[in-house]
Amino acid sequence: MTWAQTKPLDELFAELLLADEGDWADVEKQIWSEWSKSGSKATDQLLERGRVQMEKGNFHKAIGYFSALIDKAPEFAEGWNARATAWFVMDRYGLSIADIRQTLILEPRHFGAMAGLGMIMEQMNRPEAALKAYQEVEKVHPNRPNVKAALQRLKGKIEGVSL
Repeated sequence: MTWAQTKPLDELFAELLLADEGDWADVEKQIWSEWSKSGSKATDQLLERGRVQMEKGNFHKAIGYFSALIDKAPEFAEGWNARATAWFVMDRYGLSIADIRQTLILEPRHFGAMAGLGMIMEQMNRPEAALKAYQEVEKVHPNRPNVKAALQRLKGKIEGVSL
């Protein structure tokens, strides 16, 4: 990530924390837009081609594009996140978790990756780990859809088990 990308993202994340329920979606969209800019036209094209393949349901092809992107620009967090998403929809949770970890090393505020980790932990019946992931999402994106419901559901599940 270049410094030029960092300052706008810092400002957007500050806005996201303060946004009310009506305004957060626009700020979130701007953050995703910034995350999708690698600074290289060729890298951005690989990301876009992979996303097109995801939309078509061609997950193996998408992974090929995302892997090429990661080889070309390993410091580009969104490449890792995109591949993590592809692995997730293919139920390849271990590979998805590995890519989520790399995403979060490169962009610790990546609420999409955090939410994905929460979903994986729920699928793997690890409610405490899922709860922790969703709590991290809430710290950077308090209005993220479905997070409040997930937190309530998981707290109930965990408390129910401990009774």
